Amino acid sequence: MAVHEHPHRSSGFHLPSFRRNRKASTSESAVSALSDTHTAQAYVLASLRLLTGFVFLWAFLDKTFGLGYATSSGKGWIDGGSPTKGFLSGVAAGPMESTFHDWAGAAWADWLFMLGLLGIGVALIAGVALRFAAVAGTLMMALMWVAEWPPARHLSDGSPSMSTNPFAEYHVVYAVVLIALAATAAGDTLGLGRLWARLPFVRRSSWLR
Repeated sequence: MAVHEHPHRSSGFHLPSFRRNRKASTSESAVSALSDTHTAQAYVLASLRLLTGFVFLWAFLDKTFGLGYATSSGKGWIDGGSPTKGFLSGVAAGPMESTFHDWAGAAWADWLFMLGLLGIGVALIAGVALRFAAVAGTLMMALMWVAEWPPARHLSDGSPSMSTNPFAEYHVVYAVVLIALAATAAGDTLGLGRLWARLPFVRRSSWLR
């Protein structure tokens, strides 16, 4: 009886194929790298959020208690000082110069300004209501930009304004930062953003997110 080898059957051993494993490993590495990148971005944005929140909250505390930085000791809000009088009465350029002079020291202006600083600062540090904080903060920064009026090369008395840029100064930067933090949900990392988003009234009104 003649024995014939099956034409489709092979004998011996073969080296294992790593092609599929290599593809899987590459895919897993790419996913891992992307995840690490997103994690790093989340922590960078969270750090920016906390620092920006501290800027607003510190301004509120200093102006309220006169901690000796921008506001001298004994001239805080609780001591009878006005948080807006010094800044607004010193406006010396721009189309709203006389309007700001009229607002300087007004009780309603003091309350709105201080509540804005407190609310924005707390929202940023807690990581909640970032959209609302971005709107309120951008409005505040816009008014302060007009008060500074960077486009002016000279003040109303003719002296140099010392402006270094006709548009992009720090109030614009703060406004863009606030908008970016709200747009990227920066409160979800190192903050209470996720818990805040689950609240029923927040889910019903997305602008509170």
